[in-house]
Amino acid sequence: MTIEIRVPQLPESVADATLVAWRKQPGEAANRDENLADLETDKVVLEVPAPAAGVIKEFKVQQGATVKSGDLLAIFEPGAGAAAPKPTGKAEAAAKSESVSAKAASGAKLGPAARRVIEETGVEAAAVSGTGRDGRVTKADVVAHAAKQAAPPATPSKSSSTGAVAPSGPRAEQRVPMTRLRARIAERLVQAQHTAALLTTFNEVDLTAINELRTRHKDRFEKQHGVKLGFMSFFVKASIEALRKVPVMNAAVDGNDVIYHEYYDIGVAVSTDRGLVVPVLRNAENLGFAEIERQIADFGTRARSGSLSIEELQGGTFTVTNGGVFGSLLSTPIVNAPQSAILGMHKIQDRPIVVNGQVVVRPMMYLAVSYDHRIIDGREAVQFLVAIKDCLEDPGRMLIGI
Repeated sequence: MTIEIRVPQLPESVADATLVAWRKQPGEAANRDENLADLETDKVVLEVPAPAAGVIKEFKVQQGATVKSGDLLAIFEPGAGAAAPKPTGKAEAAAKSESVSAKAASGAKLGPAARRVIEETGVEAAAVSGTGRDGRVTKADVVAHAAKQAAPPATPSKSSSTGAVAPSGPRAEQRVPMTRLRARIAERLVQAQHTAALLTTFNEVDLTAINELRTRHKDRFEKQHGVKLGFMSFFVKASIEALRKVPVMNAAVDGNDVIYHEYYDIGVAVSTDRGLVVPVLRNAENLGFAEIERQIADFGTRARSGSLSIEELQGGTFTVTNGGVFGSLLSTPIVNAPQSAILGMHKIQDRPIVVNGQVVVRPMMYLAVSYDHRIIDGREAVQFLVAIKDCLEDPGRMLIGI
């Protein structure tokens, strides 16, 4: 008796999904709960598990198709799997996908975006050098490798009597479609620019006290809690204290109303091969430093593997983003609508400053807060940044609530 494999129920906020890749081809054995296909939504990549041990008998949807909740994807036959026949015609796309999966299993670490480009370009996965974290092959790595392969071999150029170098021939280009996530990010950023009156205010913070605190306690902290004591927990805690003092920074515009949130769901921006995602720390005001660090580390790992749930990416009352991990010295982050403000962290850099009439070198960071000027005035934005600066330069404030 065969089983129909259908698109799982998508959340209300997600209208459809793209079938990025088949992970099993017709006739290839699959164990119960083993992934059969990847579905890419605007926010995450969803897996379609096998309902039992068996094989896919027939594809009903080909790779790259747009599907909705309940759409028929394939016919599945429970029971022992047979050897996969050599694919022909439409099954070639599935075989190509499986070839990439096999290469990934042999050692190459591929993110979903990189995997998709490899399938589209036919690049050998094992030949691509990964520049991502832990050697992961990124989308940019695949595009660069494909461009290198497509480029004609270099030949000595002939110079004229005037010394001019002759053209070396046509230059290669690669046209790669946006992922659904990247297209959604682009849409939301443009929407934010068009619907909100965005403005950015800056300040700087001396992180000497935070550095000294981390140096004194980081080893014991990691031993006791099993997670490293980073900077993000301090900035999340400082943001919450500042939001308490300036509640409008934690508010949102809804038509002609302003919604003041009396809880603090802090979004933490995470960069992945597919684009930027913002998982949310729910009720962050109730979390300790260790739990904040633990959740952020888990978010980062699962964001890069595409295993975050849509529920973890929804909501949020305020966002913190750290461009400093990429070396950014200063930026103007864009508000994550419908939120009204976002804090931008940047690179920590030793700079000379004046303290008590003396020029000293301190680890300094520029802070930026972008906000919706429709409900937030410059005075409130400045007060917010000053409150964060006070908390970080005197961390004891966060412990006694002043």
